[in-house]
Amino acid sequence: MKKDITIPTVKDIYVAALQEWNDDFMENTWYAYLVNDSTEKLETAIVVSSAHGLIDGEERKTSSLRHGFMEVLPNTAVKIEMIEESVLQLANTFMVTYFIGNTLYDKTFTFAAGSITKENATQEIPVIYKDGILGK
Repeated sequence: MKKDITIPTVKDIYVAALQEWNDDFMENTWYAYLVNDSTEKLETAIVVSSAHGLIDGEERKTSSLRHGFMEVLPNTAVKIEMIEESVLQLANTFMVTYFIGNTLYDKTFTFAAGSITKENATQEIPVIYKDGILGK
Protein backbone atom coordinates (compact mmCIF):
# COMPACT_ATOMS: atom_id res chain seq x y z
CA MET A 1 0.00 0.00 0.00
CA LYS A 2 2.82 2.43 0.77
CA LYS A 3 4.09 2.04 -2.77
CA ASP A 4 0.76 3.41 -4.04
CA ILE A 5 1.16 6.69 -2.14
CA THR A 6 2.95 9.44 -4.04
CA ILE A 7 4.16 12.47 -2.15
CA PRO A 8 4.50 15.43 -4.52
CA THR A 9 7.60 17.61 -4.34
CA VAL A 10 7.12 21.28 -3.45
CA LYS A 11 8.83 23.50 -6.04
CA ASP A 12 8.94 27.28 -6.44
CA ILE A 13 7.08 27.90 -3.16
CA TYR A 14 8.96 29.66 -0.34
CA VAL A 15 8.56 31.27 3.03
CA ALA A 16 10.69 34.41 3.28
CA ALA A 17 11.48 36.87 6.05
CA LEU A 18 11.77 40.52 5.01
CA GLN A 19 12.40 43.62 7.05
CA GLU A 20 9.99 46.49 6.43
CA TRP A 21 9.16 49.79 8.05
CA ASN A 22 6.36 49.56 10.61
CA ASP A 23 4.52 52.85 11.24
CA ASP A 24 2.96 51.53 14.48
CA PHE A 25 6.34 50.79 16.09
CA MET A 26 8.29 53.46 14.17
CA GLU A 27 11.06 50.96 13.33
CA ASN A 28 11.96 48.23 10.88
CA THR A 29 10.17 44.98 11.66
CA TRP A 30 10.54 41.46 10.27
CA TYR A 31 7.59 39.96 8.37
CA ALA A 32 7.06 36.45 7.00
CA TYR A 33 5.73 36.04 3.46
CA LEU A 34 4.41 33.07 1.50
CA VAL A 35 5.95 33.33 -1.97
CA ASN A 36 4.43 31.59 -5.00
CA ASP A 37 7.10 31.69 -7.72
CA SER A 38 5.28 29.07 -9.81
CA THR A 39 2.89 29.29 -12.74
CA GLU A 40 0.13 27.54 -10.74
CA LYS A 41 -2.46 29.03 -8.40
CA LEU A 42 -2.28 27.75 -4.81
CA GLU A 43 -5.71 26.99 -3.38
CA THR A 44 -6.74 26.70 0.27
CA ALA A 45 -3.25 27.47 1.55
CA ILE A 46 -2.81 27.03 5.29
CA VAL A 47 0.26 28.22 7.19
CA VAL A 48 0.90 27.20 10.81
CA SER A 49 3.73 29.06 12.49
CA SER A 50 5.50 28.56 15.80
CA ALA A 51 8.88 29.12 17.42
CA HIS A 52 10.90 27.13 19.92
CA GLY A 53 14.35 27.04 21.46
CA LEU A 54 16.42 28.22 24.42
CA ILE A 55 16.40 31.68 25.96
CA ASP A 56 18.82 32.16 28.87
CA GLY A 57 19.19 28.38 29.16
CA GLU A 58 15.45 27.86 29.53
CA GLU A 59 13.34 26.01 26.95
CA ARG A 60 10.75 28.30 25.36
CA LYS A 61 7.94 27.63 22.89
CA THR A 62 5.42 30.01 21.39
CA SER A 63 1.82 29.21 20.65
CA SER A 64 0.94 28.10 17.13
CA LEU A 65 -0.60 30.70 14.84
CA ARG A 66 -2.76 29.59 11.93
CA HIS A 67 -3.29 31.56 8.74
CA GLY A 68 -5.51 30.67 5.79
CA PHE A 69 -5.46 31.98 2.23
CA MET A 70 -8.21 30.95 -0.19
CA GLU A 71 -5.81 31.39 -3.09
CA VAL A 72 -2.31 32.62 -3.82
CA LEU A 73 -2.03 33.61 -7.46
CA PRO A 74 1.00 32.67 -9.59
CA ASN A 75 4.05 34.90 -9.21
CA THR A 76 2.72 36.67 -6.13
CA ALA A 77 3.44 36.79 -2.42
CA VAL A 78 1.17 37.23 0.59
CA LYS A 79 2.12 38.53 4.00
CA ILE A 80 1.74 35.84 6.64
CA GLU A 81 2.58 37.65 9.88
CA MET A 82 4.90 39.96 11.75
CA ILE A 83 7.77 38.14 13.44
CA GLU A 84 8.09 39.56 16.96
CA GLU A 85 11.66 40.61 17.77
CA SER A 86 11.75 38.51 20.95
CA VAL A 87 11.31 35.26 18.96
CA LEU A 88 14.11 35.99 16.46
CA GLN A 89 16.53 34.15 18.76
CA LEU A 90 14.34 31.02 18.51
CA ALA A 91 13.92 28.58 15.63
CA ASN A 92 10.87 29.76 13.66
CA THR A 93 8.87 27.10 11.81
CA PHE A 94 6.23 27.58 9.11
CA MET A 95 4.23 24.51 8.03
CA VAL A 96 2.66 25.21 4.63
CA THR A 97 -0.13 23.08 3.14
CA TYR A 98 -1.98 23.86 -0.09
CA PHE A 99 -3.72 22.38 -3.11
CA ILE A 100 -2.83 22.68 -6.77
CA GLY A 101 -5.81 21.19 -8.53
CA ASN A 102 -6.73 18.02 -6.59
CA THR A 103 -3.20 17.41 -5.32
CA LEU A 104 -2.25 18.25 -1.73
CA TYR A 105 1.25 19.67 -1.12
CA ASP A 106 2.95 20.07 2.23
CA LYS A 107 6.31 21.45 3.34
CA THR A 108 7.81 22.81 6.54
CA PHE A 109 10.11 25.83 6.26
CA THR A 110 12.45 26.59 9.18
CA PHE A 111 14.53 29.60 10.08
CA ALA A 112 17.27 28.38 12.42
CA ALA A 113 17.61 30.11 15.78
CA GLY A 114 19.23 33.51 15.28
CA SER A 115 19.25 33.25 11.47
CA ILE A 116 16.83 36.17 11.02
CA THR A 117 19.08 39.13 11.75
CA LYS A 118 20.19 42.32 10.10
CA GLU A 119 23.77 41.00 10.00
CA ASN A 120 22.75 37.79 8.22
CA ALA A 121 23.54 37.51 4.52
CA THR A 122 20.33 38.32 2.72
CA GLN A 123 19.42 37.55 -0.86
CA GLU A 124 16.90 38.86 -3.33
CA ILE A 125 13.56 37.13 -2.76
CA PRO A 126 11.77 35.85 -5.88
CA VAL A 127 8.56 37.69 -6.88
CA ILE A 128 9.07 40.38 -4.19
CA TYR A 129 12.47 41.57 -5.50
CA LYS A 130 13.65 42.83 -2.11
CA ASP A 131 16.43 41.52 0.08
CA GLY A 132 15.37 38.97 2.68
CA ILE A 133 16.02 35.52 4.08
CA LEU A 134 14.53 32.31 2.69
CA GLY A 135 13.41 29.56 5.06
CA LYS A 136 15.04 26.19 4.55
